[in-house]
Amino acid sequence: MFQFRLVAPKRTYNKDYKNYRSYKPHLAKDFNECCGYTNCHHSWFGGISNFHIDHFKSKVKYPDLETEYSNLVYACSFTNIAKSDDDSPLYLDPCDVDFNFHFERDKFGNIYPKAYSESAEYMHKKLKLYLRRYGLIWTLEFLSQKWIALKKILSNLDIED
Repeated sequence: MFQFRLVAPKRTYNKDYKNYRSYKPHLAKDFNECCGYTNCHHSWFGGISNFHIDHFKSKVKYPDLETEYSNLVYACSFTNIAKSDDDSPLYLDPCDVDFNFHFERDKFGNIYPKAYSESAEYMHKKLKLYLRRYGLIWTLEFLSQKWIALKKILSNLDIED
């Protein structure tokens, strides 16, 4: 099994906006341009314009948190829509909890909850983290990184045409 993610997101932005959508570029940076819940890079979804801002605690149920940066999660549209206004206490905030303790990936990149984590089991089902798309994206990202490394090695070799 493989780690869920190598670099954890960290909220660093500290200015206030009246509209939560204004935080999007800062969230993208703080979340390493990846979905907080699946760790899939936004480039595989069409970039920042196709990513959503999830309100960790629902803006419908907690309107006072609508523009609190600490309540926002950079998320792919699939997980944000699946989560909707669910405010279960079982959700793990991707910036407050190391997802590697709760989730893992198989050699194909598929996401699995660790058996001892009730939160991971809940999120896996509710957010549909079992969907094959997340494993495929992980594999594509893995191959892309290998391709970049190979190109770098080849560019340093002195090979005649």
